[in-house]
Amino acid sequence: MLRIGPYPVDPAVVLAPMAGITNLAFRKLCREFGSSTSIYVCEMITARAVVERNEKTLHMMSFDEDEHPRSMQLYGVDPATLGEAVRIIIGEGWADHIDLNLGCPVPKVTRLGGGAALPYKRALFSKIVKAMVSGAEPAGVPVTVKFRIGIDDDHLTYLDAGRIAEAEGAKAVALHARTAAQRYSGQADWTAIARLKEAVTTIPVLGNGDIFSAADAVRMMDETGCDGVVVGRGCLGRPWLFAELQAALRGEALPEAPNLGRVGEVLYRHGALLAEHLGEDKAMRDLRKHMAWYLMGFPVGAELRRSFATVSSLTQLQDLIGELDPTAPFPRDAEGPRGRQGSPGKVALPHGWLDDPDDPAVPAGADLMHSGG
Repeated sequence: MLRIGPYPVDPAVVLAPMAGITNLAFRKLCREFGSSTSIYVCEMITARAVVERNEKTLHMMSFDEDEHPRSMQLYGVDPATLGEAVRIIIGEGWADHIDLNLGCPVPKVTRLGGGAALPYKRALFSKIVKAMVSGAEPAGVPVTVKFRIGIDDDHLTYLDAGRIAEAEGAKAVALHARTAAQRYSGQADWTAIARLKEAVTTIPVLGNGDIFSAADAVRMMDETGCDGVVVGRGCLGRPWLFAELQAALRGEALPEAPNLGRVGEVLYRHGALLAEHLGEDKAMRDLRKHMAWYLMGFPVGAELRRSFATVSSLTQLQDLIGELDPTAPFPRDAEGPRGRQGSPGKVALPHGWLDDPDDPAVPAGADLMHSGG
């Protein structure tokens, strides 16, 4: 069984933190389908915002009453800020597990040396993990690290990153098997997960990338030997994927795929949970981005789709769901890739970032408070 620090993770499934997606409402919905002993990570939190006790950030850090362990992902570039953020989080009792974001490829993050750019700076990365573990260890809170293969094909960092995280006391590492330059395009290189598993031997190694079905998760674990899977875009508009993952990884029969009537019920439940968390007006605006994912592949006319994309109240949402054909079966082609994919491109980096991988200096202006990506 997978364990992350003191926490058994059964089945060995982690909901990836996704900015603007994995808020309290969406995590609760996923947990209602999946196992309460899997891990569901909140959307990325900026360490500087924690230190400043930013009001919006504190609300983003909300957890459900019965959510355990409470898993939080932090972003930052400065070891001192990240260490202080961890101490505040631990002192306030806000989280039971802290993950470090080193996978974000968004330019506004990487151009400051953060996210997927940071593991290239081995000494700085080592100091960051050490500071976070030092702040969390006295309370028994595990720190984990999620990173990519590297900046691009010429600057691969994942094996060093795994070894450094292991040496500095991280309790698990997760690899999104793409480079930052790939962003979310192309195909994830699962062979890199297998190589990381060979290099990191004392803590769990989790795999991430292109898990769009329960069969994908089983195949990744079989092919790479990884200890668990991290699921991101595959569950967008499909929170019931966690029920399928649970069945597949326990060797049980998969539940029947939902028809459009059941999808409508789940969609409304998502909206109601968001309204409880954010208030109805903001909740409906937040829900709009999920509509195309929920309705992907179903026979829904263009005009009705547009109405869903501009929904403004729970009552209107319920009325629109009533216009769907509840008997329409789940379209099998909707199990494939979903969410942002984009195209590969050059990674934005601080000036001179690639000159010296052992330079421990924090880039000027890197510790600004922003939401990341």
